[in-house]
Parts: sequence; structure tokens; C-alpha cells
Amino acid sequence: MAATGQGRLVGFCTSMVKRLSGGVLLASVVMGTTSVRAQSDAAAYPNKPIRVIVPFAAGGGNDIFARLVGAKASEIMNQQLIIENRPAAGGRMAAEYVATQPADGYTLFVGASGNMSIAAAVYPNLAYHPTKNFEPLTTIASFPMVLIVPTTSPIKSIADLVAYAKANPNKSTYGTTSPAFTITTELLKLETGMPGVPLPLKSSAEMVQCVNQEFCLLAITDPPPAVPQVKDGRVRALAVTGPQRSPELPDVPTTAEAGVPRVNTMLWSGVLAPAGTPPAIVKKLVTVFQQAVRDKEVSSKLRLLGAEPGAISPEEFRKIIDTDIAGFSQIVKAANLTFQ
Repeated sequence: MAATGQGRLVGFCTSMVKRLSGGVLLASVVMGTTSVRAQSDAAAYPNKPIRVIVPFAAGGGNDIFARLVGAKASEIMNQQLIIENRPAAGGRMAAEYVATQPADGYTLFVGASGNMSIAAAVYPNLAYHPTKNFEPLTTIASFPMVLIVPTTSPIKSIADLVAYAKANPNKSTYGTTSPAFTITTELLKLETGMPGVPLPLKSSAEMVQCVNQEFCLLAITDPPPAVPQVKDGRVRALAVTGPQRSPELPDVPTTAEAGVPRVNTMLWSGVLAPAGTPPAIVKKLVTVFQQAVRDKEVSSKLRLLGAEPGAISPEEFRKIIDTDIAGFSQIVKAANLTFQ
């Protein structure tokens, strides 16, 4: 009986070993097949048009950046990049949309400081996180902002602006499209004591037009739509928010020179993909967009728009976003600002 029992036990163990071995072998085959398929998909990528979601209306800074760099990236990949504008809620709805798209490299996002790092700092219930729900690829450009007023106004300096706004609070409106512009303008108000009521718009191009047509007293906007109108005399620039004067606007002082050194916000625009995008596709996209930004003609055009070309690594990009979130969170807390 003992021998029989022992024989059955040996048989049972042998059978289980065979089954487990077969399972391990099957799992290995499946994993190998999946790995080969992923490598094959990455090698074939892209084999259809890629959507590039821009969270603001056409004509704004991020839209201009996306079209400029996207055209070169399309040429490099020999595949069409379709720019899709989705303006709403300061760019947050577009970011939320892209975060839920398939992570296959065929839906990309041109994110900005406002709807990514600043939004994460000021909105407590934001439905996405810039570095948890996205794969940062590379930056397109970094840039200061430009404080503009109508050329028809008597305002020639920030001191003039503050005095005028205090004397005419019912006319003190400012254009904005995202938290980047709102928080910087609110910081200017806090630093100077001037009044100001936000007027929500769909793009920074609309912000410039709002000032041009005197519907807004001021706007603090990104350079691409503003610089050409400043040069043409259609709006007046009072200051730039960076640490140094803009090469494109050499006669315009920095905010530090104008007496408000804390209003020194620098912004960025960059390309991101949904989190979980295969590493091989991420690597390919990073290479393509870095090459596009570094292209001599593209980088020259970016500088003419008042921006400094980017093309940093994904690791550097991720670090900038996380650092920005921490920094802007401190500003919001210190200024006791509330955003819903």
C-alpha cells in the first residue's frame, strides 16, 4: 500500500511538473510573441496620420508652435501630422481628453505651462496629472510673456498702468486664456494694488486683438501673437516677464526694470504623449521632435517669435514640470489665490 501510495504521489508530481512546465513555456511564448509584436509595431510606426491636439484656438502661441514644428516633424517622419484645435477651459479639457486616448503614439498633445504645471498647482481637483498621465517628450520653446496695452491709451509704463487702473476700475479688464496668464496678471495686481477683472478668451491671439481693439485694458500674453503687433505699432509693450530683455523687443524693459521684479514668469510649450506609450515609440517621437526643433529654419523662426528653442530630454522636461508645480503652488499659497 505504501509503495502504491508513493507511486501515485510520484505520478501526481510528475504530471504537475509537466503542466507547470507547459504553462511556463506557453507564458514565455506569449510574452515573446507580444514583445515581437510590440517591436514590430514600433518599427512600423507611424503608418497612419498622427493627431496633434492643441488646447487653444488657431493663431495663439501654442498653435503657431505646433504648426511650425509639426510641419518639420511630418517631413522627417514622412507621415501627416494633423493639428486639431480644442480650445476650452484654459486648455484643461483638451489635456483631459488626450490623457484618456490610446497610448499608441497616434494622439499627441502640445501642452503649455498654463494647462500643465500651473493648472496642477492651482486646481485642487484637476482630472489629470502632467507627469503621471502623460509622457513628456521634449520642449518646443521657452519664453517670457509680454505685457501689452492699446497704443491709443496714454499708458507708457507699468506705473502709468497702475495709476490709470486705479483711477478707472470699471475699465480695468484683462484678457486671459489659461492659468499662466491669469496667475501672472493676478500677481501683478497683488504687487501693485491695481484692480483688474479677467475676460476669458480662447487664444492668446484673441487676447492681443482684445487689447488692439480696446476691449481689454491690458493682457500679459505669450510672444508669438504679440511681437508682430508690437513691432507694427498696433499694441504697446510695457514689459517682458523674463530675466532679461527680449532680443526681438530690445527697447522693452523687463518687469524687474519696471519695478515689479516678482512678476517674472517664464513659460514653456512642449510635446507630450499619453502615459503608457511604448518606450520604442516614445524614443522615436523624442528623436523626431528634437530634430524638428533644432532644425536651423525652425529654430530661427522660433527666435523671431520671441521664444528660445527647446529640444531638451524627456527627463529634463519631466523635472521642469515637477519643479514648476512646486514653485507655482508656493505662489498660490503665499498670495492666497483661489481657483475653482
